Amino acid sequence: MSFRKIGFLILLATLALISCKNDDDGNGVISIPIADRDEQQSIDNGMLVDYLTTHYYNASAFVNNPNPKVADLIISDTPDGNARLIDSVDIKPVRFADTDYEIYILKLNEGGGETTNFSDKVRVHYEGFLLDGTIFDSAVTPTDFNLVGDGRTIGSVIDGWKKALVDFKSAENFTEDGGLINYENHGVGVMFMPSGLAYFNESRSQIPAYSPLIFKFELLQNFFTDFDNDGIPSHLEKILKDPADSQFLDQFVVFADENEEDDDTDNNGLWDFIDPDDDGDGILTKDEIKVRTITGTKDEVENAVLNKDEERVRVYKDVLNNNYVATIIEFTDTDDNGTPDYLEDNI
Repeated sequence: MSFRKIGFLILLATLALISCKNDDDGNGVISIPIADRDEQQSIDNGMLVDYLTTHYYNASAFVNNPNPKVADLIISDTPDGNARLIDSVDIKPVRFADTDYEIYILKLNEGGGETTNFSDKVRVHYEGFLLDGTIFDSAVTPTDFNLVGDGRTIGSVIDGWKKALVDFKSAENFTEDGGLINYENHGVGVMFMPSGLAYFNESRSQIPAYSPLIFKFELLQNFFTDFDNDGIPSHLEKILKDPADSQFLDQFVVFADENEEDDDTDNNGLWDFIDPDDDGDGILTKDEIKVRTITGTKDEVENAVLNKDEERVRVYKDVLNNNYVATIIEFTDTDDNGTPDYLEDNI
């Protein structure tokens, strides 16, 4: 294993311990000896399965409910005609820090809006609680989080959030009423995560070390990020896309073993998504591409004719103006070799 890969795994472990929101409210962070991840995952998974097996939710409240809310959800330890959680959740395998994890996701409503990318900023309502029901955090007003950070000044959510929210979509529509925004058909769910995808050996206010966590959430909106302001959405600045390396498809890859492609084109130590000159040729990436937008009906923007080297990277509904907007990028490829100029240092 290369030193860069080791450094990358250390970085991942560090980012995984960042709070869902900046820890600027005085919450203490106490670290205790680090347990073996495989052994702790076995313990955590047993606790989660036991919880899911012995708890139920009011599934009938979400039948023919076009606009469900977290407030509609009741989880209890008595059947009372409700659905057992273990029979209702999806199991999502996750590989993190050389350990195989599982997240359990109760999908109450997928959402009818835009798909969430792994590097998006998300706007959510949420409530986090322990297996004993202790609520440790919540947000009843829309709150924004970055799913990934830039490794420098911008923090990210814990890894369980990163893996769960990409399975949900934003609101299909929203309206403004007296300064309040009403979201329609947005993503609603519950994630049940092991401590290894949360705070692991850190103890935080009301969260003991090695605690599996549960989050109810509503995904209201999602937004592309462009951390280096080079005109390319961050999720597109990912090079490693081979399905054989599926554990890396929903994250940036920052190592370079022999013959192994990574997400740092010029090998200057900066991921492409935080590097304003991806190929290191002295020409800023934003000056080697062209970005334009078009507006119209959904059909018009989705089927607009593209020019050579252009890619339609986003189509979204502009609710306030009642139309659709498409963002189109021309990834100029001067020598027609299949690699755009912004990734070739000799162009």
